[in-house]
Amino acid sequence: MSKRILIVDDAAFMRMMIKDILSKNGFEVVGEAADGQQAVEKYNELKPDLVTMDITMPEMDGIAALKEIKGTDPNAIVIMCSAMGQQAMVIDAIQAGAKDFIVKPFQADRVIEAIQKALS
Repeated sequence: MSKRILIVDDAAFMRMMIKDILSKNGFEVVGEAADGQQAVEKYNELKPDLVTMDITMPEMDGIAALKEIKGTDPNAIVIMCSAMGQQAMVIDAIQAGAKDFIVKPFQADRVIEAIQKALS
């Protein structure tokens, strides 16, 4: 059974890029969100197996959304995405419960490796 994934990023082209990587590797993208607030709503609605979450977004950032999702579902699997140079935020995200993080720009093999590791 293919794993269901929710992609959260405020940049549509980034969502498209990661969606492309995931679908080519047999994952099902069940939803997309452009900010943290949408991410929380979509998570509760879709109950995906995994979420890829951008750290820097309008409305609610990825770390706040991560904490909210983990608050309602402690078993949620979230992988954070960040641009280079956001190490401090990545540490915050891991402490808040993120399983892993992927650095932008995405490298397909790293994305798949992080997702497979998080799901196993």
